[in-house]
Amino acid sequence: MSAIWYECKVKYRKTDDIGSQKVTTEPYLVDAISYTEAESRINEEMAAYVSEEFKITNIKVANYAEIHPFENADRWFKSKVSLIAFDEESGKERKTNMYLLVQANDVKEAYDNTITVMKNTMGDYTIPAISESPIMDVFPYFSGEEGDLEQLERFNTLKASKPEVVAAGETVEDFIEVESE
Repeated sequence: MSAIWYECKVKYRKTDDIGSQKVTTEPYLVDAISYTEAESRINEEMAAYVSEEFKITNIKVANYAEIHPFENADRWFKSKVSLIAFDEESGKERKTNMYLLVQANDVKEAYDNTITVMKNTMGDYTIPAISESPIMDVFPYFSGEEGDLEQLERFNTLKASKPEVVAAGETVEDFIEVESE
């Protein structure tokens, strides 16, 4: 059974970098089997992050086929992937669109990450669009069983990793460990 993702908009008072507070509404994604469970889960998840009152202003089914966190990335991008199939009856090419939510730092990296996700796809595909998503965070469902616990830890580790800042004059290669022979 594939996951059903619900986009939940949460309104709360947020403190910014300079210490001033303002009311903001931000979208979050939860994996649930119904609207009721999505509401319950977002209440539970947000209670851990927000110390004051918050209000759930909207819940809707999100149209993401898959969610892919990546290391050292802090933003979410919506990738439109068109799967190409040849219809033998009509003799025409058919495209079926699906949307992936991919974690990256910029659009180019989101494109590269989408290619990585799609590398084992047997059929042809194109990536006609990638845009930054307003999604603030993703909360997948895990049952708590042993295998699921490992998946949850891996997902959260990937999701929470931050990009490393490279100082002027240094390259990313300076940080990669070379295995000695």
